[in-house]
Amino acid sequence: MSKTMADAVTVDDGVDNLNVVAQELLPTPEDVHNRLPLTEAARDTVLVGRRVVEDILDRRDPRVFLVVGPCSIHDIDLAHDYARRLKALADEVKDTVFIIMRVYFEKPRTTVGWKGLINDPHMDDSFRIDEGLYKARKLLLDLAEMGLPAATEALDPITPQYISDLITWTAIGARTTESQTHREMASGLSTPVGFKNGTDGSLEVAINALHSVAHPHSFLGINGQGQCAVIRTRGNRYGHVVLRGGGGKPNYDSVNIALCEKELTAAQLPPNLVVDCSHANSNKDPGLQPLVLDNLVNQITEGNRSIVGMMVESNIGWGNQKMNGSPEDLVYGVSITDACIDWETTEKSVRDMAARLRDALPARLEKAS
Repeated sequence: MSKTMADAVTVDDGVDNLNVVAQELLPTPEDVHNRLPLTEAARDTVLVGRRVVEDILDRRDPRVFLVVGPCSIHDIDLAHDYARRLKALADEVKDTVFIIMRVYFEKPRTTVGWKGLINDPHMDDSFRIDEGLYKARKLLLDLAEMGLPAATEALDPITPQYISDLITWTAIGARTTESQTHREMASGLSTPVGFKNGTDGSLEVAINALHSVAHPHSFLGINGQGQCAVIRTRGNRYGHVVLRGGGGKPNYDSVNIALCEKELTAAQLPPNLVVDCSHANSNKDPGLQPLVLDNLVNQITEGNRSIVGMMVESNIGWGNQKMNGSPEDLVYGVSITDACIDWETTEKSVRDMAARLRDALPARLEKAS
């Protein structure tokens, strides 16, 4: 039994914590960083990646960025396999598309279900979060040392203290965009942050979030030593909208894009849009994701300047599978959360996208100047 698990404290004072069974101490962020320190190669990957995304948002770089990868990480070996393939593809299209691997460790749940690698790394409801934090950081470190930038969703406000130095781009999900806690947290993140529109498709919550995240905040959090602290931020000026559809309808078409541009302009916010090709925009049908991506490419080649990035859920195998027993029984390369396109489809879609955008994107800078 690890030290953290041995330090579990049973809580029963008859007054407080009546529904709490136990409290288990975790390693501090400093402990995890000391065991898995940021290397020079990893640091370069993160800093260069963040700078590229910032330059794309500021219109200093004509490229688009693509956040692509598994819906969630459940198998470390599979993640490495996918990353090696993605790195080769990223190098191939880097003149047009800046690729960031989707590395999601935490899964929001409407009711119950597997909550992700950090929360339940053994996928057996043992919830060894202490092990999950180390596994997550080690994978991110490996990817950064390969030269592959990573993106994740900031779901728990404590987790970024453990892994955020290895993240290039952060998403705030549709369920949490309206959360004050997540807006405050995002105001202090060192990465550009994409706020998804609400689950009902509304833009108002995301636009309000952009105003909030750009301002300084003071809130409760933890420091590197795991102590409760007042976190004071300067604000994050690289917040932007992620359109993911909602309310049973997509919102990636040119009409919805134009409406979003209009609302951002009216709110005196930069018209920077990232479009999620999955979720409601594909009706959760992976076969529709390449069609959504193709539509976005068409809009850009026809003169759109607000679409700066896309998101695609992709894995080695097609579709998804349910957890019905031991993790050893799972089909290799297939998602256990949302359905994904397979690797062959990913390669073709990205190569086609890069080829069609190669001549169109430089004109964006010319128009901006």
